[in-house]
Amino acid sequence: MEKTFIASSKVIQPLLHSGLALIIGLIAGALLMIIYGYNPILAYTALFRGAFGGMAEFAETLSFAIPLMLTGITFAIGVKAGLFNIGAEGQVYIGALGAVLAGAFLHLPFGVHVAVTTIFAMILGALWSIGPALLKIWRGVHEVISTIMFNWIAFYLTMYFALYHLAEPGRAEKTVSVLETARYSVLMPGASLTSVIFISAAFCVVIYLFLTITKAGYELKLLGANPDAAKYAGVNAKRVILSSFIIGGLAAGLAGATQIIGRPPTWALYGTLGNVMGLGFDGIGVALIGRNNPIGVIIAAIFLGALKNGGRYMEYSAGVYSELVGAINGLIIIALAVPEVMALIRRHFKRYKP
Repeated sequence: MEKTFIASSKVIQPLLHSGLALIIGLIAGALLMIIYGYNPILAYTALFRGAFGGMAEFAETLSFAIPLMLTGITFAIGVKAGLFNIGAEGQVYIGALGAVLAGAFLHLPFGVHVAVTTIFAMILGALWSIGPALLKIWRGVHEVISTIMFNWIAFYLTMYFALYHLAEPGRAEKTVSVLETARYSVLMPGASLTSVIFISAAFCVVIYLFLTITKAGYELKLLGANPDAAKYAGVNAKRVILSSFIIGGLAAGLAGATQIIGRPPTWALYGTLGNVMGLGFDGIGVALIGRNNPIGVIIAAIFLGALKNGGRYMEYSAGVYSELVGAINGLIIIALAVPEVMALIRRHFKRYKP
């Protein structure tokens, strides 16, 4: 009976914290709108209708959520291993670039082409993650520093190829579009949701099972929770760090691919990288809101996707400027992320308490 109560409290308590944080975030956003002379009830109603008002709106919300759940996994798997991996941004760029290369220039049958393009993008994302991993393992370079550096390298490298080697003739604002055989099928006419959502959700579930039922997943969590205990248990820290980076790279590479071969109508990479920019950093908020749990990450990604999709309707219907919409969404995300941030800080000091 006591064990059941403890287990229930571990589930209910985070939900209560998240619910309270959501209320605080909504109130903060409402106060900001009132200060600037907008009607918060009208604005939030427009947001909700834009995100969940019908099947087409909900499908579009899911489209926004797809890459976020994957970049959320990148950050979450790093936190589980005791790392602060913010390299998803650069790995998304590289994955998107790989999707354009394989999707536009390989000529393969429909099912094979989609699979090869997806796997190629994931592999490139994983390869890009190995650099910071090796710097961490061999030289002790902090992952925040190395991943920021690799993010910028990936940004300029991808933009260089997008503008000078892969641009569609006569349309410098985008790369060449991937072939139809490399595209995921659209699930609903009038919306950008494609069957890639099943691949993305399945990836998150696989990571959840990996962390829950496998020895490697247990070692990864043990290293993050207690490095000393992991050392005495014989856990190979270098191998765990490398594996966490590679898993994160696979997820981020897949996120980049979803925006190229799984997101109409362009089926290409923008010359400004606008259709992939920021997805890696947004994933940090998604992971924190989802408490770094792969299943929670899926739910948090849908919530953030609703803010992104519904936020557009706040501007159309309630007249709220897009910059203010971004600020309101940011307040809500910060409020929701605070409980997990505080938990991370407490765990950090507990780990290194003398």
